[in-house]
Amino acid sequence: MRNKKVLFITQGAVIAAIYVVLTYIVSLLGLTNGVIQVRLSEALTILPVFTPAAIPGLVVGCVISNILTGAVIWDVIFGSLATLIGAVGTYLLRKHHRILYPLPPIIANTVIVPLVLTYAYGVPDALWFSALTVCAGEVISCGVLGLLLYHGLDNKYCRRLFTAKV
Repeated sequence: MRNKKVLFITQGAVIAAIYVVLTYIVSLLGLTNGVIQVRLSEALTILPVFTPAAIPGLVVGCVISNILTGAVIWDVIFGSLATLIGAVGTYLLRKHHRILYPLPPIIANTVIVPLVLTYAYGVPDALWFSALTVCAGEVISCGVLGLLLYHGLDNKYCRRLFTAKV
């Protein structure tokens, strides 16, 4: 029983660390915040398919990333909430067709992030334009890169990385 808890915490911590590193590296290119954003770390939202430990790992990683990249408190809160909703949704869809896995984070971020951009940052663009650009970035991050990550991990590596059922 104790080993499962340790495994859960370890997997979550590693996922959080990878999320932070990916976000920080991409933030140096100016792609993690703003109306047009492509967070490569959002590809990790596919990981709840393999382990529930990814859910807290993604949320903690998002909170830390938002703080490190200078996000306002509303972005830290609601951006992380969008990641939580997306990760839980992906986990709940894990027994369905893999094409559905990226939809929860894409939808959650498309709805929540434009509101944050408009009301927390005062971005003057139309709300629909922000939704469109955020959605495009999420489709790239979660849809394309997330599914590539899924296929890379699915057969050969997921049994090694996520061996114990938690």
